[in-house]
Amino acid sequence: MVRFTTKKIDSLTLGERMKKLRDERRLSLSEISKSTKIQTKYLEYLEDGVYMKLPADVYVKGFLRSYAIFMGLNELALIKQFEREKGIHKNIKKVVENDGTSLPLGFSSLVITPKMIIVSAILLVVVSSFIYLYIEVNNFVSKPRLNVIKPADGSTVIGSSTHVTGVAEKGALIFINEQPVLVNEKGEFSEDVGLKPGLNVINVKARSKFNKEDVKSVSVNADFQSVVNEQVNSEEVNQIDQAASINPISLEIYVSPNPTWMSIEADGNLVYSGVLLPESVQTFNANEKISVTSGKGNETFVKINGKDLGILSSDNGVVRDIVYDANGKIEEKK
Repeated sequence: MVRFTTKKIDSLTLGERMKKLRDERRLSLSEISKSTKIQTKYLEYLEDGVYMKLPADVYVKGFLRSYAIFMGLNELALIKQFEREKGIHKNIKKVVENDGTSLPLGFSSLVITPKMIIVSAILLVVVSSFIYLYIEVNNFVSKPRLNVIKPADGSTVIGSSTHVTGVAEKGALIFINEQPVLVNEKGEFSEDVGLKPGLNVINVKARSKFNKEDVKSVSVNADFQSVVNEQVNSEEVNQIDQAASINPISLEIYVSPNPTWMSIEADGNLVYSGVLLPESVQTFNANEKISVTSGKGNETFVKINGKDLGILSSDNGVVRDIVYDANGKIEEKK
């Protein structure tokens, strides 16, 4: 008679096996946690088979290795059993969700690890560096922003000067007809520029800190005759006769060797106020008198009706209200 022997198949789950071992060795979860550095709640999840509350598999496998070493078990067997059971849990969950018997649970598949944080920080630094480099290179190769507001190109100005205003890129240097002008912290500039009769071309240049330049040219027609006509029309007949007998005055003025601030009045009207560059000759006209104020009298040179009168004054400081008539005679202004 043939006898069959029965073999007991170990059908314990991973959690049941861990709980059985703990009971046999009379250990508490806190004792195992203290020795393996595994949080108590994760040991409970493993014993109860609540795999969905466990962290990423890489951490769980580390838990099982520490647990196997502490308990004297085969770590590979524990890990394989965990992977097999977790796969079964996932399949059951999919079937339940497809049957619609329970509401889906919203678990995020994204687990933030220290490695991901480090990689993200490195990418952020690299991207920021590229953006900064792009901005600097763009500033280096591009022209500075420059916009001349007044006067309009092709406009006509009545008189011997015009007021130039505009705005440029912050930090840029501004030159009008190669003459430096002051710029405020917003990039705005404003300067009076002397004109000659007829067509004048005013060149405004902006220079960035990278020595890139942008130049705007504005054409202005200066109408001196209209000024004379307006003055004539506003005077009485006896003043017209008197004006006819007066010789007109033509003043040519320049500075050397340093830029110098200058103020010019023609027949009592301010016609210029600004800085002259060395060797930049400016011409002004009047019917009776021209008054000159200079920041450096001994560096200012004057011609009246073509006659060279030399320096404005022997003083090396500010000289105010020096008056010239048609004969070139200097008078003290009253």
